[in-house]
Amino acid sequence: MNIPITDVSPATAGAATPANHEIACSNCQACCCRLEVILLTDTGVPDYLIDEDEWGGEVMRRLDDGWCAAVDRETLMCTIYDRRPQLCRDYEMGSPECEDERLENGLDQ
Repeated sequence: MNIPITDVSPATAGAATPANHEIACSNCQACCCRLEVILLTDTGVPDYLIDEDEWGGEVMRRLDDGWCAAVDRETLMCTIYDRRPQLCRDYEMGSPECEDERLENGLDQ
């Protein structure tokens, strides 16, 4: 299952949402897909999407643009949603961590 992310055009990428917004897939712009994801458990992430960090741990590979290699750049949907790492599964939309990322990315001002 993929979660669709919509309206990620450059014109709206830095646009703030109202202070009383509801965080939803349609307005999140996948900020969390730019975070480093440490692979703590085996969820079946394909080997070509795994890198080694500077301490020798396994992490999700990120491309030169900083985004997770598993994210489809046109739709911003996870291409391995059913096999995504545990950290991605545990990251809750609308959680304090999510809101912090949105703020850092200029989505909530």
